[in-house]
Amino acid sequence: MNAPATTELPVVVIGAGPAGLAAAAHLVDQGIEPLVLEAGQQAGAAVREWAYVRLFSTWGEVVDPAAEKLLAPTGWTRPDPATYPSGGDWAELYLQPLADVLGDRVRVGATVTGVSRAGRDRIVDAAREQQPFVVHFTRADGREERVLARSVIDASGTWATPSPAGGSGLPALGERGAADRITYRVPDLKDPAVRARYAGKRTAVIGSGASAFTALAYLADLARTEDGAGTKGVWVLRRGISGSTFGGGEADQLPARGALGLAAKAAVDEGHADAVTGFRTEAVERDTDGRLVLVGEDGRRLDAVDEVIVLTGFRPDLSFLDELRLGLDERLQAPVALAPLIDPNQHSCGTVYPHGHRELSHPEAGVYLVGMKSYGRAPTFLAMTGYEQVRSVAAAIAGDVESADRVELTLPETGVCGGAGLFDVPDTQEADGGCCAPAPQLVQLGAPVSVGAAEEAPAGGCCGS
Repeated sequence: MNAPATTELPVVVIGAGPAGLAAAAHLVDQGIEPLVLEAGQQAGAAVREWAYVRLFSTWGEVVDPAAEKLLAPTGWTRPDPATYPSGGDWAELYLQPLADVLGDRVRVGATVTGVSRAGRDRIVDAAREQQPFVVHFTRADGREERVLARSVIDASGTWATPSPAGGSGLPALGERGAADRITYRVPDLKDPAVRARYAGKRTAVIGSGASAFTALAYLADLARTEDGAGTKGVWVLRRGISGSTFGGGEADQLPARGALGLAAKAAVDEGHADAVTGFRTEAVERDTDGRLVLVGEDGRRLDAVDEVIVLTGFRPDLSFLDELRLGLDERLQAPVALAPLIDPNQHSCGTVYPHGHRELSHPEAGVYLVGMKSYGRAPTFLAMTGYEQVRSVAAAIAGDVESADRVELTLPETGVCGGAGLFDVPDTQEADGGCCAPAPQLVQLGAPVSVGAAEEAPAGGCCGS
Protein backbone atom coordinates (compact mmCIF):
# COMPACT_ATOMS: atom_id res chain seq x y z
CA MET A 1 0.00 0.00 0.00
CA ASN A 2 1.49 3.29 -1.03
CA ALA A 3 0.48 5.67 1.74
CA PRO A 4 0.70 9.45 1.60
CA ALA A 5 2.73 11.32 4.17
CA THR A 6 1.12 10.73 7.56
CA THR A 7 0.71 14.44 8.32
CA GLU A 8 -1.46 14.83 5.22
CA LEU A 9 -3.98 12.34 6.56
CA PRO A 10 -6.95 13.04 8.83
CA VAL A 11 -7.22 11.95 12.44
CA VAL A 12 -9.97 9.35 12.64
CA VAL A 13 -12.27 9.78 15.63
CA ILE A 14 -14.45 6.77 16.44
CA GLY A 15 -17.82 7.86 17.83
CA ALA A 16 -19.86 11.04 17.44
CA GLY A 17 -20.82 11.35 21.07
CA PRO A 18 -19.84 14.18 23.45
CA ALA A 19 -16.15 13.20 23.64
CA GLY A 20 -15.81 12.31 19.97
CA LEU A 21 -17.36 15.53 18.68
CA ALA A 22 -15.34 17.56 21.20
CA ALA A 23 -12.19 15.82 19.94
CA ALA A 24 -13.09 16.83 16.39
CA ALA A 25 -13.64 20.43 17.50
CA HIS A 26 -10.25 20.55 19.22
CA LEU A 27 -8.54 19.05 16.18
CA VAL A 28 -10.12 21.70 13.94
CA ASP A 29 -8.93 24.32 16.41
CA GLN A 30 -5.42 22.90 16.02
CA GLY A 31 -5.64 23.06 12.22
CA ILE A 32 -5.93 19.28 11.89
CA GLU A 33 -8.62 17.63 9.78
CA PRO A 34 -10.75 15.10 11.68
CA LEU A 35 -12.92 12.32 10.29
CA VAL A 36 -15.57 11.13 12.74
CA LEU A 37 -17.04 7.66 12.16
CA GLU A 38 -20.34 7.08 13.98
CA ALA A 39 -22.09 3.70 13.99
CA GLY A 40 -25.50 5.23 14.69
CA GLN A 41 -27.67 7.08 12.22
CA GLN A 42 -27.35 10.38 14.11
CA ALA A 43 -24.77 12.16 16.20
CA GLY A 44 -25.10 11.28 19.87
CA ALA A 45 -26.84 8.01 19.08
CA ALA A 46 -26.18 6.51 22.52
CA VAL A 47 -27.23 9.68 24.33
CA ARG A 48 -30.52 9.63 22.42
CA GLU A 49 -31.26 6.20 23.86
CA TRP A 50 -31.58 7.77 27.30
CA ALA A 51 -33.14 11.02 26.10
CA TYR A 52 -35.69 10.91 28.95
CA VAL A 53 -33.03 11.01 31.70
CA ARG A 54 -31.85 14.32 33.12
CA LEU A 55 -28.12 14.83 33.56
CA PHE A 56 -26.73 15.61 37.00
CA SER A 57 -24.37 18.14 35.43
CA THR A 58 -25.52 21.55 34.27
CA TRP A 59 -25.28 23.01 30.77
CA GLY A 60 -22.26 24.94 32.01
CA GLU A 61 -20.45 21.65 32.60
CA VAL A 62 -21.38 19.66 29.49
CA VAL A 63 -20.42 22.05 26.66
CA ASP A 64 -16.84 21.84 25.47
CA PRO A 65 -15.07 25.23 25.00
CA ALA A 66 -13.62 24.40 21.57
CA ALA A 67 -17.01 23.13 20.43
CA GLU A 68 -18.67 26.33 21.61
CA LYS A 69 -16.04 28.33 19.72
CA LEU A 70 -16.83 26.36 16.56
CA LEU A 71 -20.58 26.85 17.04
CA ALA A 72 -20.48 30.58 17.83
CA PRO A 73 -20.33 31.85 14.21
CA THR A 74 -23.57 30.00 13.46
CA GLY A 75 -25.44 32.07 16.04
CA TRP A 76 -25.63 29.15 18.47
CA THR A 77 -25.88 30.13 22.11
CA ARG A 78 -25.48 27.82 25.05
CA PRO A 79 -28.67 27.27 27.08
CA ASP A 80 -28.79 28.67 30.61
CA PRO A 81 -25.56 27.29 32.13
CA ALA A 82 -27.21 26.78 35.52
CA THR A 83 -29.95 24.45 34.23
CA TYR A 84 -29.85 20.67 33.82
CA PRO A 85 -30.43 19.23 30.34
CA SER A 86 -31.99 15.87 29.64
CA GLY A 87 -30.18 13.45 27.36
CA GLY A 88 -32.54 14.54 24.60
CA ASP A 89 -31.73 18.20 25.20
CA TRP A 90 -28.01 17.47 25.11
CA ALA A 91 -28.33 15.63 21.81
CA GLU A 92 -30.69 18.01 20.04
CA LEU A 93 -29.49 21.37 21.33
CA TYR A 94 -25.74 20.73 21.38
CA LEU A 95 -24.46 17.49 19.83
CA GLN A 96 -26.49 17.67 16.63
CA PRO A 97 -25.68 21.34 15.94
CA LEU A 98 -22.00 20.55 16.54
CA ALA A 99 -22.14 17.63 14.11
CA ASP A 100 -23.88 19.87 11.58
CA VAL A 101 -21.10 22.46 11.83
CA LEU A 102 -18.49 19.75 11.32
CA GLY A 103 -20.41 18.73 8.20
CA ASP A 104 -18.80 16.08 6.00
CA ARG A 105 -16.20 15.47 8.67
CA VAL A 106 -18.85 13.36 10.43
CA ARG A 107 -20.03 10.15 8.76
CA VAL A 108 -22.98 8.39 10.39
CA GLY A 109 -23.93 4.79 9.79
CA ALA A 110 -20.23 3.87 9.76
CA THR A 111 -19.38 1.00 12.10
CA VAL A 112 -15.65 0.55 12.66
CA THR A 113 -14.68 -3.11 12.35
CA GLY A 114 -10.89 -2.92 12.64
CA VAL A 115 -7.89 -0.64 13.18
CA SER A 116 -4.29 -1.51 12.35
CA ARG A 117 -1.09 -0.12 10.84
CA ALA A 118 -1.11 -0.08 7.06
CA GLY A 119 0.69 -3.21 5.87
CA ARG A 120 1.60 -4.25 9.45
CA ASP A 121 -0.25 -6.62 11.72
CA ARG A 122 0.46 -6.40 15.45
CA ILE A 123 3.44 -8.78 15.16
CA VAL A 124 5.56 -6.72 12.74
CA ASP A 125 8.10 -4.26 14.18
CA ALA A 126 9.83 -3.06 11.00
CA ALA A 127 9.10 0.62 10.23
CA ARG A 128 5.87 0.28 12.17
CA GLU A 129 5.59 3.84 13.42
CA GLN A 130 6.29 5.23 9.96
CA GLN A 131 3.12 3.60 8.63
CA PRO A 132 -0.27 5.34 8.85
CA PHE A 133 -3.19 3.69 10.56
CA VAL A 134 -5.77 1.92 8.43
CA VAL A 135 -9.37 1.93 9.67
CA HIS A 136 -11.92 -0.49 8.27
CA PHE A 137 -15.61 0.29 8.63
CA THR A 138 -18.95 -0.94 7.34
CA ARG A 139 -21.68 1.35 6.05
CA ALA A 140 -25.36 0.87 6.83
CA ASP A 141 -25.90 -0.77 3.43
CA GLY A 142 -23.25 -3.40 4.23
CA ARG A 143 -20.58 -1.87 2.02
CA GLU A 144 -17.07 -2.15 3.45
CA GLU A 145 -14.63 0.75 3.27
CA ARG A 146 -11.26 1.74 4.66
CA VAL A 147 -9.52 5.00 5.34
CA LEU A 148 -5.94 5.91 6.26
CA ALA A 149 -5.27 8.07 9.32
CA ARG A 150 -2.35 9.84 10.96
CA SER A 151 -3.79 9.05 14.39
CA VAL A 152 -6.85 7.35 15.88
CA ILE A 153 -8.95 8.59 18.79
CA ASP A 154 -11.41 5.96 20.03
CA ALA A 155 -14.33 7.73 21.71
CA SER A 156 -16.84 4.96 21.04
CA GLY A 157 -17.83 4.64 24.69
CA THR A 158 -19.15 1.55 26.44
CA TRP A 159 -22.92 1.98 26.08
CA ALA A 160 -23.34 -0.99 23.73
CA THR A 161 -21.68 -3.47 26.11
CA PRO A 162 -23.42 -3.49 29.52
CA SER A 163 -22.14 -5.84 32.20
CA PRO A 164 -24.32 -8.83 33.15
CA ALA A 165 -26.12 -9.67 36.37
CA GLY A 166 -23.77 -12.52 37.21
CA GLY A 167 -21.43 -11.81 40.10
CA SER A 168 -18.55 -13.54 38.29
CA GLY A 169 -18.62 -11.08 35.40
CA LEU A 170 -20.27 -13.69 33.20
CA PRO A 171 -24.02 -13.86 32.58
CA ALA A 172 -25.73 -15.72 35.40
CA LEU A 173 -27.05 -19.15 34.52
CA GLY A 174 -30.43 -18.59 32.91
CA GLU A 175 -29.84 -14.87 32.42
CA ARG A 176 -29.90 -15.02 28.64
CA GLY A 177 -33.00 -17.21 28.68
CA ALA A 178 -34.81 -14.64 30.82
CA ALA A 179 -34.08 -11.77 28.42
CA ASP A 180 -37.80 -11.02 28.03
CA ARG A 181 -37.93 -9.95 31.70
CA ILE A 182 -34.51 -8.28 31.99
CA THR A 183 -33.32 -4.85 30.88
CA TYR A 184 -29.87 -3.31 31.18
CA ARG A 185 -31.06 0.30 30.97
CA VAL A 186 -32.93 2.67 33.28
CA PRO A 187 -36.52 2.33 32.04
CA ASP A 188 -38.48 5.28 30.67
CA LEU A 189 -41.50 5.20 32.96
CA LYS A 190 -43.09 8.11 31.13
CA ASP A 191 -43.58 5.85 28.12
CA PRO A 192 -47.06 4.27 28.58
CA ALA A 193 -45.97 0.82 27.38
CA VAL A 194 -42.88 0.79 29.60
CA ARG A 195 -44.85 2.18 32.53
CA ALA A 196 -47.41 -0.64 32.21
CA ARG A 197 -44.56 -3.18 32.31
CA TYR A 198 -43.49 -2.04 35.79
CA ALA A 199 -46.64 -0.57 37.37
CA GLY A 200 -47.87 -2.65 40.27
CA LYS A 201 -45.04 -5.14 39.74
CA ARG A 202 -42.15 -6.33 41.85
CA THR A 203 -38.84 -5.37 40.23
CA ALA A 204 -35.29 -6.27 41.22
CA VAL A 205 -32.68 -3.56 40.63
CA ILE A 206 -29.14 -4.97 40.59
CA GLY A 207 -26.38 -2.40 40.98
CA SER A 208 -25.03 0.25 43.33
CA GLY A 209 -24.25 3.31 41.20
CA ALA A 210 -26.08 6.35 39.93
CA SER A 211 -28.08 4.28 37.46
CA ALA A 212 -29.41 2.09 40.26
CA PHE A 213 -30.25 5.21 42.28
CA THR A 214 -32.15 6.56 39.28
CA ALA A 215 -34.10 3.36 38.71
CA LEU A 216 -35.06 3.11 42.38
CA ALA A 217 -36.19 6.74 42.44
CA TYR A 218 -38.24 6.23 39.26
CA LEU A 219 -39.92 3.12 40.68
CA ALA A 220 -40.67 4.93 43.95
CA ASP A 221 -42.21 7.83 42.03
CA LEU A 222 -44.36 5.31 40.15
CA ALA A 223 -45.42 3.65 43.41
CA ARG A 224 -46.66 7.01 44.71
CA THR A 225 -49.12 7.38 41.81
CA GLU A 226 -52.60 5.92 41.50
CA ASP A 227 -51.82 3.72 38.50
CA GLY A 228 -48.57 2.58 40.08
CA ALA A 229 -49.99 1.40 43.39
CA GLY A 230 -48.28 -1.78 44.52
CA THR A 231 -45.05 -1.11 42.63
CA LYS A 232 -42.17 -2.49 44.66
CA GLY A 233 -38.43 -2.41 44.17
CA VAL A 234 -35.92 -4.98 45.43
CA TRP A 235 -32.47 -3.42 45.53
CA VAL A 236 -29.84 -6.12 45.12
CA LEU A 237 -26.40 -5.04 46.35
CA ARG A 238 -23.21 -7.06 46.13
CA ARG A 239 -21.88 -5.23 49.20
CA GLY A 240 -23.38 -4.27 52.52
CA ILE A 241 -24.89 -0.86 53.29
CA SER A 242 -22.50 1.74 54.70
CA GLY A 243 -22.20 5.49 54.93
CA SER A 244 -21.05 5.67 51.31
CA THR A 245 -23.71 3.38 49.81
CA PHE A 246 -25.98 6.27 48.84
CA GLY A 247 -23.22 8.44 47.41
CA GLY A 248 -21.99 11.75 48.73
CA GLY A 249 -25.39 13.27 49.47
CA GLU A 250 -25.13 16.87 50.57
CA ALA A 251 -21.31 16.67 50.47
CA ASP A 252 -21.30 16.09 46.70
CA GLN A 253 -20.15 19.17 44.80
CA LEU A 254 -22.60 18.23 42.03
CA PRO A 255 -25.86 18.70 43.97
CA ALA A 256 -28.04 16.79 41.52
CA ARG A 257 -25.71 13.80 41.71
CA GLY A 258 -25.88 13.86 45.48
CA ALA A 259 -29.67 14.13 45.31
CA LEU A 260 -29.84 10.85 43.39
CA GLY A 261 -28.45 8.93 46.34
CA LEU A 262 -30.79 10.71 48.71
CA ALA A 263 -33.74 9.79 46.47
CA ALA A 264 -32.68 6.12 46.54
CA LYS A 265 -32.40 6.29 50.31
CA ALA A 266 -35.88 7.78 50.49
CA ALA A 267 -37.22 4.91 48.36
CA VAL A 268 -35.85 2.42 50.91
CA ASP A 269 -36.83 4.45 53.99
CA GLU A 270 -40.41 4.85 52.75
CA GLY A 271 -40.78 1.16 52.01
CA HIS A 272 -40.96 1.44 48.23
CA ALA A 273 -37.86 -0.74 47.97
CA ASP A 274 -36.27 -3.45 50.08
CA ALA A 275 -32.50 -3.79 50.15
CA VAL A 276 -30.80 -7.19 49.86
CA THR A 277 -27.11 -6.98 50.71
CA GLY A 278 -24.09 -9.16 50.09
CA PHE A 279 -25.88 -10.91 47.22
CA ARG A 280 -23.93 -11.98 44.16
CA THR A 281 -26.20 -13.47 41.52
CA GLU A 282 -25.29 -16.94 40.26
CA ALA A 283 -28.50 -17.99 38.50
CA VAL A 284 -31.81 -16.66 37.25
CA GLU A 285 -34.63 -19.19 37.40
CA ARG A 286 -38.35 -19.12 36.64
CA ASP A 287 -41.01 -20.23 39.07
CA THR A 288 -44.21 -22.02 38.05
CA ASP A 289 -45.85 -18.66 37.25
CA GLY A 290 -43.00 -17.62 34.94
CA ARG A 291 -41.67 -15.04 37.40
CA LEU A 292 -37.94 -14.74 37.99
CA VAL A 293 -36.09 -16.02 41.03
CA LEU A 294 -32.56 -14.75 41.67
CA VAL A 295 -30.22 -17.33 43.20
CA GLY A 296 -27.06 -16.16 44.97
CA GLU A 297 -23.61 -17.71 45.07
CA ASP A 298 -24.26 -18.49 48.74
CA GLY A 299 -27.42 -20.45 47.90
CA ARG A 300 -29.90 -17.77 48.91
CA ARG A 301 -33.04 -17.57 46.77
CA LEU A 302 -34.88 -14.26 46.65
CA ASP A 303 -38.66 -14.02 46.45
CA ALA A 304 -39.87 -14.04 42.86
CA VAL A 305 -39.93 -10.79 40.91
CA ASP A 306 -41.74 -9.79 37.73
CA GLU A 307 -38.87 -7.81 36.20
CA VAL A 308 -35.13 -7.34 36.65
CA ILE A 309 -33.17 -4.17 35.91
CA VAL A 310 -29.44 -4.92 35.68
CA LEU A 311 -27.29 -1.82 36.22
CA THR A 312 -23.89 -3.27 37.01
CA GLY A 313 -21.84 -1.02 34.79
CA PHE A 314 -20.36 -1.28 31.32
CA ARG A 315 -17.24 -2.65 29.71
CA PRO A 316 -15.27 -1.60 26.61
CA ASP A 317 -15.49 -3.37 23.26
CA LEU A 318 -11.85 -3.88 22.31
CA SER A 319 -12.45 -6.40 19.53
CA PHE A 320 -11.85 -3.98 16.64
CA LEU A 321 -8.58 -2.79 18.20
CA ASP A 322 -7.06 -6.25 18.33
CA GLU A 323 -4.30 -5.51 15.78
CA LEU A 324 -3.00 -2.57 17.81
CA ARG A 325 -0.46 -2.71 20.61
CA LEU A 326 -2.43 -1.34 23.53
CA GLY A 327 -1.18 -0.95 27.09
CA LEU A 328 -4.23 -1.83 29.17
CA ASP A 329 -4.57 -2.65 32.84
CA GLU A 330 -5.38 -6.33 33.26
CA ARG A 331 -8.27 -5.61 35.63
CA LEU A 332 -9.97 -2.47 34.38
CA GLN A 333 -9.05 -2.62 30.67
CA ALA A 334 -8.11 1.05 31.01
CA PRO A 335 -4.75 2.59 29.99
CA VAL A 336 -2.05 1.39 32.37
CA ALA A 337 -1.08 4.88 33.60
CA LEU A 338 -4.70 5.86 34.23
CA ALA A 339 -5.90 2.68 35.92
CA PRO A 340 -4.39 3.28 39.42
CA LEU A 341 -6.22 6.60 39.62
CA ILE A 342 -9.65 5.09 39.02
CA ASP A 343 -9.36 1.51 40.31
CA PRO A 344 -12.38 0.79 42.56
CA ASN A 345 -10.40 -2.06 44.16
CA GLN A 346 -8.26 0.63 45.77
CA HIS A 347 -10.69 3.45 46.48
CA SER A 348 -14.24 4.68 46.03
CA CYS A 349 -13.53 8.37 45.65
CA GLY A 350 -15.14 8.64 42.24
CA THR A 351 -12.85 11.60 41.54
CA VAL A 352 -9.62 11.58 39.54
CA TYR A 353 -7.36 14.50 38.85
CA PRO A 354 -7.50 15.85 35.29
CA HIS A 355 -5.30 13.87 32.96
CA GLY A 356 -4.35 13.90 29.33
CA HIS A 357 -2.25 12.42 26.57
CA ARG A 358 0.47 10.95 28.75
CA GLU A 359 -1.91 8.86 30.87
CA LEU A 360 -3.87 7.92 27.74
CA SER A 361 -0.90 6.87 25.60
CA HIS A 362 -0.19 3.30 24.49
CA PRO A 363 2.81 1.38 23.16
CA GLU A 364 1.18 1.94 19.75
CA ALA A 365 2.04 5.63 19.36
CA GLY A 366 -0.74 7.77 17.95
CA VAL A 367 -3.75 5.83 19.25
CA TYR A 368 -5.81 7.06 22.19
CA LEU A 369 -8.86 5.75 24.05
CA VAL A 370 -10.80 8.72 25.42
CA GLY A 371 -14.11 9.44 27.09
CA MET A 372 -15.91 6.71 28.96
CA LYS A 373 -13.97 4.05 27.06
CA SER A 374 -10.73 5.28 28.62
CA TYR A 375 -12.08 4.21 32.03
CA GLY A 376 -12.52 0.62 30.88
CA ARG A 377 -14.74 -1.01 33.48
CA ALA A 378 -14.37 1.74 36.08
CA PRO A 379 -17.40 3.93 36.89
CA THR A 380 -18.02 7.59 37.67
CA PHE A 381 -17.00 9.42 34.51
CA LEU A 382 -17.82 13.08 33.82
CA ALA A 383 -18.15 14.90 30.51
CA MET A 384 -15.70 17.49 31.80
CA THR A 385 -13.07 14.76 32.18
CA GLY A 386 -13.57 13.72 28.57
CA TYR A 387 -13.31 17.27 27.31
CA GLU A 388 -10.01 17.80 29.09
CA GLN A 389 -8.73 14.48 27.74
CA VAL A 390 -9.43 15.36 24.12
CA ARG A 391 -8.05 18.90 24.50
CA SER A 392 -4.75 17.43 25.66
CA VAL A 393 -4.73 14.67 23.03
CA ALA A 394 -5.43 17.09 20.17
CA ALA A 395 -2.62 19.35 21.35
CA ALA A 396 -0.26 16.36 21.54
CA ILE A 397 -1.14 15.26 18.00
CA ALA A 398 -0.48 18.82 16.85
CA GLY A 399 2.94 18.73 18.50
CA ASP A 400 2.11 21.33 21.17
CA VAL A 401 3.47 19.35 24.11
CA GLU A 402 3.42 22.33 26.47
CA SER A 403 -0.32 22.78 26.00
CA ALA A 404 -0.92 19.01 26.05
CA ASP A 405 0.77 18.71 29.43
CA ARG A 406 -1.03 21.68 30.97
CA VAL A 407 -3.97 20.98 33.28
CA GLU A 408 -6.90 23.26 32.50
CA LEU A 409 -9.68 21.80 34.62
CA THR A 410 -10.80 21.45 38.21
CA LEU A 411 -13.21 18.58 38.78
CA PRO A 412 -15.97 18.59 41.43
CA GLU A 413 -15.60 16.21 44.36
CA THR A 414 -18.13 13.40 44.73
CA GLY A 415 -18.26 13.71 48.50
CA VAL A 416 -17.50 9.97 48.73
CA CYS A 417 -14.02 8.77 49.60
CA GLY A 418 -13.74 5.79 51.84
CA GLY A 419 -11.43 2.97 50.87
CA ALA A 420 -11.82 -0.09 48.68
CA GLY A 421 -14.95 0.12 46.61
CA LEU A 422 -15.75 -3.46 45.50
CA PHE A 423 -15.93 -5.65 48.59
CA ASP A 424 -16.70 -4.99 52.22
CA VAL A 425 -13.59 -4.91 54.41
CA PRO A 426 -13.14 -4.47 58.17
CA ASP A 427 -13.37 -0.88 59.35
CA THR A 428 -9.70 -0.77 60.35
CA GLN A 429 -8.61 -2.02 56.95
CA GLU A 430 -10.73 0.51 55.16
CA ALA A 431 -9.42 3.33 57.29
CA ASP A 432 -5.84 2.32 56.57
CA GLY A 433 -6.38 1.84 52.85
CA GLY A 434 -8.73 4.72 52.20
CA CYS A 435 -7.86 7.19 49.48
CA CYS A 436 -8.82 10.31 51.31
CA ALA A 437 -11.03 10.99 54.32
CA PRO A 438 -13.79 8.73 55.70
CA ALA A 439 -17.01 8.72 53.73
CA PRO A 440 -19.56 11.30 54.91
CA GLN A 441 -22.65 10.03 56.66
CA LEU A 442 -25.91 10.95 54.95
CA VAL A 443 -28.42 13.01 56.86
CA GLN A 444 -31.70 11.37 57.79
CA LEU A 445 -34.48 12.42 55.47
CA GLY A 446 -37.26 14.32 57.12
CA ALA A 447 -39.47 14.40 54.04
CA PRO A 448 -39.66 12.50 50.77
CA VAL A 449 -37.19 13.61 48.14
CA SER A 450 -38.51 13.93 44.62
CA VAL A 451 -35.95 14.67 41.97
CA GLY A 452 -35.85 14.27 38.25
CA ALA A 453 -32.09 14.36 38.09
CA ALA A 454 -30.12 11.45 36.80
CA GLU A 455 -26.55 10.55 36.18
CA GLU A 456 -24.25 11.95 33.54
CA ALA A 457 -25.32 8.98 31.45
CA PRO A 458 -27.05 5.86 32.73
CA ALA A 459 -24.74 3.38 34.36
CA GLY A 460 -21.70 5.53 34.10
CA GLY A 461 -21.40 6.33 30.46
CA CYS A 462 -21.37 9.95 29.35
CA CYS A 463 -18.97 10.39 26.56
CA GLY A 464 -19.51 7.49 24.28
CA SER A 465 -21.09 7.59 20.90
